[in-house]
Amino acid sequence: MNSRILEHAMLEVRPGQEHAFEVAFAKAQNIISAAGGYRLHRLERCVEQPNRYLLLVEWTTLEAHTVGFRSSAEYQQWKALLHHFYDPFPTVLHFRTVFTSAQDPVDSLDD
Repeated sequence: MNSRILEHAMLEVRPGQEHAFEVAFAKAQNIISAAGGYRLHRLERCVEQPNRYLLLVEWTTLEAHTVGFRSSAEYQQWKALLHHFYDPFPTVLHFRTVFTSAQDPVDSLDD
């Protein structure tokens, strides 16, 4: 069975702090990419609202993120680098693929 969880976080960075946030994220991405269960990530910047970013992280399981990464010492480093940039603090949601246009099988619809 193909198990993947996509973490979605809309990040509202304090206006005027975008460059500093991107510099900090360049360091922080090395932390998350070393986490157990991590697969890949993307940080997208909004064209219409340049202080808004979309962070997408793919994990092997929900627990790899919510238990493994968030309870690690490395998460404390991630938090120290990034959390002070957000206003308001982001809501993080997790998604499982239902359909995709890629030539990649997804979990059964019966799950």
